[in-house]
Formats: sequence, C-alpha cells, structure tokens
Amino acid sequence: MAGLYLQEFQPGQVFQHTLRKSVTESDNMLFSTMTLNPQPLHIDFDFAAKTEWGKPLVNSLFTLGLMIGISVHDTTLGTTVANLGMTETSFPHPVFHGDTIRVETEVKSVRESKSRPDRGIVEFEHRAYNQDDTLVARCLRQAMILKKREA
Repeated sequence: MAGLYLQEFQPGQVFQHTLRKSVTESDNMLFSTMTLNPQPLHIDFDFAAKTEWGKPLVNSLFTLGLMIGISVHDTTLGTTVANLGMTETSFPHPVFHGDTIRVETEVKSVRESKSRPDRGIVEFEHRAYNQDDTLVARCLRQAMILKKREA
C-alpha cells in the first residue's frame, strides 16, 4: 500500500497531491440524491439561478469528501485504522460545476497512542483550491495510523 506509517509523518510536512478532479454536474446531483439532500441550491437550476450565485453550488459535503479522498493515496492508503474526527471545517468559497479541485495536506502533529503500542494519531490540515487557486475548503482531521512494525 502507498500509505505512510506513523513514524514517516513529521509536523510541518506538506503534501502537494498530484491527483486533481474536475467536479461535474453528475457528481453533485448523484451525491446530493444519494445522501437524501433535497437542497434546491444544489439540485434545482431554476431556484439556483435566482440566488446571488446564479447557478447551482456543489454540495459542501461532497467537497469535503473529495478533499480528503484526494489526500489518501499519498498519505494514509492502507495505514489508517480510523478517522477520529474532523474539526474547524470551513468552506470559504463555493465550488461550481466545472471547477477543478487540487489539494494540499499539512501534518500538524504526530503522537503515539497511549493505549495501543501499534499505532498513533496524526492531525492533518487539508486545504482544497479551485483552478484559480482560491481556497474552497479546509479542515483539520485526526486519524489513527498504524506504526511500522519493527523487523
């Protein structure tokens, strides 16, 4: 697996994830309907046209999931035990159909578990930007990560 183990993370480490995604109308509609979110701002073009935005906004929870998902291959693929929480989540600018999202992740802290010697906790700050380098999402995520076994 491509994920890093606890010992391979250092506070201040920054990952510029190469994987990017252009968000489609289909992504937004499917996610909104799958999660039973009938917010017309996401799924009703006529309603959205009459708002300050003039068009549908991408569901912010899709944006959050995409931001974290993009980070997985470079950071935690196969080494995550569990997500422990996400805090300080914000969406400073909307995402629209056709926006291309890129993500960077900064390691904020790393510590060994006090109760489980085979793992520890890493706090990540994920930041997502659109094609104009405008910050569209940010969150702190605490994840339980496996330690590399001693040989």
